[in-house]
Amino acid sequence: MEYGKVKAPWLKYYGIVPQTLEYSMETLSGGVVTESKRHPDYYAYSFFGKRTTYAAAVDEIKRCATALRATGVRENERVTICLPNCPQAVTIFYAVNMIGAIANMVHPLSGQKEIEFYLNDSKSVAAITMDQFYGKFAAIRQNVPTLKYMMIVQLQDALPPLTKVGYMLTKARKIPKIPADADVIFWKDLMARGSVDCVPTLRKPGDPAVILYSGGTTGVTKGILLSNLNFNALAAQIVATNPMFEPGDRMLAIMPMFHGFGLGVSIHSMLFNGGECILVPQFTPKTYAELLKKYKPNFIAGVPTLFEALLRLDGLEKLDLSCLKGMFSGGDSLSVELKKRVDQFLKAHNASIEVREGYGTTECVTASCLTPYNMSKEGSIGIPFPDTYYKIVKVGTEDEVPYGEEGEICLAGPTVMLEYVGHPEETANTLRRHMDGLTWVHTGDLGIMDEDGFVYFRQRIKRMIITSGYNVYPSQLENILDANEYVHLSCVIGVKDPYRVQRTKAFVVLKPGVEKSEEVREKIREYCAVHMAKYAVPKEIEFRDELPKTLVGKVAYRILEEEEAQKEDNPQTHA
Repeated sequence: MEYGKVKAPWLKYYGIVPQTLEYSMETLSGGVVTESKRHPDYYAYSFFGKRTTYAAAVDEIKRCATALRATGVRENERVTICLPNCPQAVTIFYAVNMIGAIANMVHPLSGQKEIEFYLNDSKSVAAITMDQFYGKFAAIRQNVPTLKYMMIVQLQDALPPLTKVGYMLTKARKIPKIPADADVIFWKDLMARGSVDCVPTLRKPGDPAVILYSGGTTGVTKGILLSNLNFNALAAQIVATNPMFEPGDRMLAIMPMFHGFGLGVSIHSMLFNGGECILVPQFTPKTYAELLKKYKPNFIAGVPTLFEALLRLDGLEKLDLSCLKGMFSGGDSLSVELKKRVDQFLKAHNASIEVREGYGTTECVTASCLTPYNMSKEGSIGIPFPDTYYKIVKVGTEDEVPYGEEGEICLAGPTVMLEYVGHPEETANTLRRHMDGLTWVHTGDLGIMDEDGFVYFRQRIKRMIITSGYNVYPSQLENILDANEYVHLSCVIGVKDPYRVQRTKAFVVLKPGVEKSEEVREKIREYCAVHMAKYAVPKEIEFRDELPKTLVGKVAYRILEEEEAQKEDNPQTHA
């Protein structure tokens, strides 16, 4: 098969990776059940050191599935899962799938009104969350007419004995008590209704299974409806492009389950293939380092800020990372300089690998393009997965541009979503059937493809800055800034300018030990003048201790844009 003039790049660079893969026709839960029959005594996941085998994990899923049926949840109904990475989240995710319902994945740190939107948008009949987040649901429950069942998880139920004692004496004591008359079902009571004798609901591979949320190509939050096949195809592609993976390998599941990267790569791709997930409910740099030391994972998937945090930690001189077989960066652009620093860190700590950058969108679950393990090109996000095809088109058209020419990234393949829930017009704008007969996702991202099939991400089309008539790409300027000797991390945005329409402004986090001063600011400005076009040089450089992050850890450039817009609207307030 030929696509975008590039023939089977994985075949070319790997030899051992087939151009076309065979995909499971099972459901998400069916695939995990099958894996439990192959490897019943292998560990499916661990949580604070407490490990659960595949056989035991599947028993829990079946028990939960029958309990959901007994409670009243039916096929095709939506269940909102608002939990951190914990055993109960894994169990109910697959249990919802086993009865043919649809899992609506929501971040537990979402705001009250956001949760109300997610529940109403999905028309959820049931929701499950942690006891500490119950108040947010209670406050908006009367505004969600479809919501019948509210289920509550208490983290201590999944903890090993000693950890549980510590948790009960510290964090658990600070959680407000749920009223005795609250209309909720606690996890223990839910599971008591279940049985391991579960007959799964028959579902087709293309049937809907999961809703994930994303801004899509317009920046407005929308539910993305994904099928069983979407996730199972991803699981097959992840293993095919990582032939070093073996059943029993451990993945540090630090990305949250509400996000395609966490759910698709760190959780389902592992459980579908016999791997073990090290479930991490909350990320902090300190716990990150402790997890690496204690569990010696074979694979880590994360956003660039996760790896950036690792570089800032002290006391890691003896950290041994020889256990690593793969480290993947996605979800946000990994600057060339940050990659170099991470690779140096890995080498200094006995790892034989380099960080591999990937790219994807929630519209295709998550990653759809990855740097091969045996070669890379500076600045590239790699080559498309088997059966996933990329082409670059002239923005606003379906016309493919020549190699090396910039345009909109489009992709097609077995992981492409079913639709945006309740947004048929937006779905039609994003999913387009081209003359070749394939349905393509128009990503809204700018990129380039070279003659070898390697793809280069530039940035979101909407993030492009136009100053004095010139197109400026913040990600390119951030790459340059991150290479400066004083700079640890940067973010560039466009702000209004009466003459240029927009001008560039840089927000900079300095390297540890570098003091904020006008002298340092001037040296960075001089550096920019040498390495950037005159019209692109940031007119302002603002030092920050930290850059704002999204719930998944990306640099939240929109927050910085909003802050600047408020300053422009209220100059007196911010003088």
